[in-house]
Amino acid sequence: MAAGGQSNGKGGQPLLSVQNVETFYGAVMAIRGVSLDVHEGQIVTILGANGAGKTTLLKTISGVMDPEKGKIVFEGKEIQGAEPDAIVRSGIVHVPEGREIFPFLSVEENLMMGAFTRSDRANFAADLDMVHSYFPILKDRAGQQAGYLSGGQQQMLAIGRGLMGKPRLMLLDEPSLGLSPILVQEIFAIIRRLNQEQGVTILLVEQNANVALKVADHGFVLEVGRIVMADTSARLLASEDVQEFYLGMHGESQREQKRWKRRKTWR
Repeated sequence: MAAGGQSNGKGGQPLLSVQNVETFYGAVMAIRGVSLDVHEGQIVTILGANGAGKTTLLKTISGVMDPEKGKIVFEGKEIQGAEPDAIVRSGIVHVPEGREIFPFLSVEENLMMGAFTRSDRANFAADLDMVHSYFPILKDRAGQQAGYLSGGQQQMLAIGRGLMGKPRLMLLDEPSLGLSPILVQEIFAIIRRLNQEQGVTILLVEQNANVALKVADHGFVLEVGRIVMADTSARLLASEDVQEFYLGMHGESQREQKRWKRRKTWR
């Protein structure tokens, strides 16, 4: 299975193109020569174990971390090394791992913080109504201090806050983290609806490979900072390696040494 950067067979210029990017996390090179494309209207997922470099990649795209080398091109313009607020203004919104809401602000104040870079204040009310239509609980709890929301409600708030930035591309980092299976299904159903109904292109980092591949169009697998697999979600779901290493479908049928040897060939 190819490990190249093309995310599908669509023609034309991708919305986002990551080209041979390398980023250090402290003294460690966390992502190594990563290349991938995301086309407008897609949901693309990045899979990998803890420490594979998934979060570092999203932080590099959103400007939180600077790459050592390589290019990041969004809508035909290079954005690597730009300030995070400039990248938000360009149309990329990052919903980070762990939600990172403002716990002492109200739910509504958190949502309005998502619009801080916008100048079209006349549209705020309509966009707030749109967020409430996907997450009615946020309207019900508008005046409540955000830190008192449940984990699932905080994740809804984090996504809603991102939507208030009117993104063309949303970077979602581990939206299922710490949620019950029922809430995971609910969150991912909303992610699919946002993509289909609002036209938001989504780059999704997720350890729950099964649910991520079912909602995504295309997927990449990161191992120790490198892309080792890239294909349509359907083909990745059918891959024996993905089934064994990320979906847990083969139990302990393989000896650990054999499993290690197979994974070593990806690097």
